[in-house]
Amino acid sequence: MTATVRFKDPKAAGNGGLLRTGSGQGYGLRSLKHKTFSRGDLPAFAAEQEMQGQESTKVMQLAVDEAVVLAEQEGAALHEGNVLADVLDISSPLNDAAAAIVDDSFLRCFKTLPDDPWNWNAYLFPLWLMGVVVRNCILFPLRLIILLLGFGFFFLGFAVVGLLLKGHRLKQAERWLVQFLCQMFVVSWTGVIKYHGPRPVPQAGRVWVANHSSMIDFAVLGAYSPFAAIMQLHPGWVGLIQKRYLKSLGCLWFNRTQAQDRTLVAQRMREHVHNPDSTPLLIFPEGTCVNNEYCVMFKRGAFDLGATVCPIAIKYNKIFVDAFWNSKKQSFTAHLMKLMRSWALVCDVYFLEPQNRRPGESAQEFAERVQHMIADKARLRVAPWDGYLKYYNLGEKHPDLIEKQRRVFSEAIRQHAEPQAAAA
Repeated sequence: MTATVRFKDPKAAGNGGLLRTGSGQGYGLRSLKHKTFSRGDLPAFAAEQEMQGQESTKVMQLAVDEAVVLAEQEGAALHEGNVLADVLDISSPLNDAAAAIVDDSFLRCFKTLPDDPWNWNAYLFPLWLMGVVVRNCILFPLRLIILLLGFGFFFLGFAVVGLLLKGHRLKQAERWLVQFLCQMFVVSWTGVIKYHGPRPVPQAGRVWVANHSSMIDFAVLGAYSPFAAIMQLHPGWVGLIQKRYLKSLGCLWFNRTQAQDRTLVAQRMREHVHNPDSTPLLIFPEGTCVNNEYCVMFKRGAFDLGATVCPIAIKYNKIFVDAFWNSKKQSFTAHLMKLMRSWALVCDVYFLEPQNRRPGESAQEFAERVQHMIADKARLRVAPWDGYLKYYNLGEKHPDLIEKQRRVFSEAIRQHAEPQAAAA
């Protein structure tokens, strides 16, 4: 018998928002790694602290630390007076060990797979070396020139149409220019992309969702049909293009660490979907880039809009280059350079049958059904983890939690040793 930690009410602030309950399965840190805990409670609690003007990181750390330690104490109190049970109860360390295994399984979704070496003998090595020279000294400069010329035409075209056109014609011209820029990006990668299914058509009450491997997903889809996307706001030249130019499509940008941004985007997203004149809305419900081998949990926001969901499955062929962007290890500019120095980017895009929410089906169940559709088509393995954990490091957020747990265990053993010492 034990006590675990969960949130009883996402709107509750402070320690009152935490609840400890009996589970009968041993106790430890597993609740902090469980997908039900991470799905919405942890971010919601942090967002609540932030919206109330508190230091959310510190408050969250202390609140969760206290709740977990109290859960440990309650679990130890269940067999108080039994020294054998206290000494032999290893359920907490076992659960923590299991959490480490879970971490390893989780991180596989965000690891770049190493390239298989093929230049392993005397006659293949010269061919490989020749390919390196061709890709880096011939193809890369040509592709870079093409991309820079495309950027120049794009910027000039935006300035001209802004001066000469108004209203609906201006919006159409800007959409065409954004699509042109996406096509220039695809050309700079020598993109070999096959699109399967009908081309998206602007229509009220529809939203498109896709799996997410890199920010180039937007260019791959935008080269075929313009989309308004919901994405993280990035710094540098990418942020400039997002705020200055992609805004013309109705794109919505947010900072995942700002609760007010997420709330505002949720409101505007619903308005955009039901506007018949808006650009088709594209959402990546995983919320982060995954390595195109797995498909992590879909956030339910896109499936709770009262709209028809149009799934898109994106599958990259890694024969020439891995399109996954590991943002923790390289900048987006470095990622683009890697793509431009490869032979080609090979990709299949599948526009699947539109889906509607079934009677009695919850938003999360709807999201999971669409997730499995996309994963099956793109040959991805479904992982039950919340992508939010990629940005939530337990060791960094709660550095003192392990030591606090050790103290609880020490106190449980000490209560048996102290009476013996006093009797002696």
